[in-house]
Amino acid sequence: METESDVEVGLWDAELESLLQRVGGRFGRVEPRRRMRDYVRGLLGPVGRKNSWQIAEYAGHGTPHGLQRLLSWCQWDPDRIRDDLQDYVAERLGQPGGVLIVDDTGFLKKGTVSAGVQRQYSGTAGRTENCQIGVFAAYASARGRALVDRELYLPKSWTEDPDRCRAARIPEEKSFATKPELARVMVQRALDSALPVTWVTADAAYGQEWHFRRMLEEAGVGYVLAVPKSQQVKSPAGSWRIDHVLTGAPPDAGERISCGDGAKGPRVYDWAAAKLPTVDGSDPAHCRWVLARRSLARPDEVAYYLAFAPADTVVTELVRVAGARWAIEECFQAAKNECGLDQYEVRRYVGWYRHITLAMLAHAFLAAMTAHALERGAGETVRPASFPSPWQKSGGSWTLPVPPRPGMGHPRTGSTGPIGADAIRPSPATATTSAARTPIG
Repeated sequence: METESDVEVGLWDAELESLLQRVGGRFGRVEPRRRMRDYVRGLLGPVGRKNSWQIAEYAGHGTPHGLQRLLSWCQWDPDRIRDDLQDYVAERLGQPGGVLIVDDTGFLKKGTVSAGVQRQYSGTAGRTENCQIGVFAAYASARGRALVDRELYLPKSWTEDPDRCRAARIPEEKSFATKPELARVMVQRALDSALPVTWVTADAAYGQEWHFRRMLEEAGVGYVLAVPKSQQVKSPAGSWRIDHVLTGAPPDAGERISCGDGAKGPRVYDWAAAKLPTVDGSDPAHCRWVLARRSLARPDEVAYYLAFAPADTVVTELVRVAGARWAIEECFQAAKNECGLDQYEVRRYVGWYRHITLAMLAHAFLAAMTAHALERGAGETVRPASFPSPWQKSGGSWTLPVPPRPGMGHPRTGSTGPIGADAIRPSPATATTSAARTPIG
């Protein structure tokens, strides 16, 4: 008699087999197709370090040479697997309101011959290290999150050295591209795919790039992008630093909202938002906003965002999108810990893409099965709570004035910090209605 556990294992086996058959058509020969299957199963299996040697041993191969050939020499295109992966994620995790998240992560390396390696800052390590940098895109919805695209960053020390590129089998047509330029390529691919992308979010390294924001606006895609406090905000009357825009906000111009659950519970911050005046030629159906997020534990710690969204967007939706950025960090952690994303021992350019893509495929499978288990066991997903706020405007939007240029006599009453120490501190005692119904402007 089958137990519930047996049924669950059967479901997992059937889903994995279906996924492997789906991508198996990208291999023209039986041998590399079988090795791909063994490699993915090894990435998902109880293997100490998920490189060719240990995966080969787990799969029962006599030597690692076959798996090494899979990553280095066999004829197959990892970009086709990426396309299949995006279709799979769209089917298993796709929902209206889905968010595409862009970020990069570092892969620490020894030596100087791995494609793209050099001493450079790694956010993963929090310091300058000898490493490779990968720029990634993840998709997140209420059903789950998974990595869906990747590009290897090639510093100028590589792209300006043809001999070095030849040795690492980097295609001759590859030229230098900044990380935001790589991000734009991946975002466009996602928009052209089956993924239901409604929003894009990223940290300040990408949010401060004008071409990145412009591309999204021209595509009609909403965004909530972190920017540095020195970011210039433009209007018909001029431009100002973003940390000055909300300086004159009234004391109650804020909301205390959770932007999602973290390891220690809801991530609750004080938020303020202001609609920017319309610039000639702007889409009247969409508006631009500035947002400020203040830490409750460290009130001097304020983060800033630029947003572009439909005019009737509510503050909690913008906050939800801003909070979705943590999803890609969770993807990195899970893909590295569970699927060996960072445990490769390949040096050539194509080897990096092949290992990373198969590790992403394994991670997407885990994400899909987690979503399936949650839906079977928990029913409806509970949305993050929104904390009541005292500032509500019935029948209208809250719009904060853009500060004038220095010397024009803008009042700074009550301002003791970048957005005023009290600018986004709500008074819970006076809150009576749900912030989720408040349109922001």
